[in-house]
Amino acid sequence: MDLGIRGRIAMVAAGSKGLGRAAARALAAEGCAISICGRGAEALAEAKAGLEALGVPVFAAQADVASAGDLERLHKATRSALGPVDILVTNTGGPKACTFDGLTDADWEAGVASTLLNVVRLSRLVLPEMKASGWGRIVHITSLVAKQPLPLLTISSTLRAGLSGLTRTLALETAPSGITVNALLPGHILTDRQHHLGRIKAQAEGISLEEALAATAATIPMGRIGSPEEIGAAIAFLCSRPAAYITGQSLLVDGGLVQGTF
Repeated sequence: MDLGIRGRIAMVAAGSKGLGRAAARALAAEGCAISICGRGAEALAEAKAGLEALGVPVFAAQADVASAGDLERLHKATRSALGPVDILVTNTGGPKACTFDGLTDADWEAGVASTLLNVVRLSRLVLPEMKASGWGRIVHITSLVAKQPLPLLTISSTLRAGLSGLTRTLALETAPSGITVNALLPGHILTDRQHHLGRIKAQAEGISLEEALAATAATIPMGRIGSPEEIGAAIAFLCSRPAAYITGQSLLVDGGLVQGTF
């Protein structure tokens, strides 16, 4: 299927690893020019080379999505290198995993900065140019915990639910300008974050990491943990021309794990 986004300019936050990298690759495969950021120079360079191998223009910059200044510099540099942003994919690593009793104000504040404020700031930066062009796609990578909180993911569960509200609000405000805003809610996906949570589970239960991951997979109706590429494909679709009438939605990609009807 031709997704109709060839030549569009996509900015993918935290695109050097994991789900961000998968999203960037999926969009590059559809012919989008790509801007990515990441904190680690080595991973960023590797991701950039992989994207360039797909034959599209790529801009990469070191940036921390929790830093307002870094995001402003990233956006300005992206515009200079590639042009106005058509597609924004917001993304960040998950906040601290811990029970409520173990969380400090500093943990909560760090979570707000990295998980919520980065989305607010990036959206604020790109929306004027999207409105000016009469076209735009914004996809927020969040988590299934927005609908079904999980143990230890206290901060994430709280803030991801808030992002669902922001997604709906922005969608209503921007729809007349030809912009769609959606959230992608991954379930258990085989990333560094999943391995980190698996190690916590393994240590707590006295089992191996492999056993912990297998136990997680057993809770999923499809019987397996998902791949980053499956998330990337869903994001590319939400950014596509065929998805132009989809906005304000929170799409679960979780192998059937969340079983509610809403």
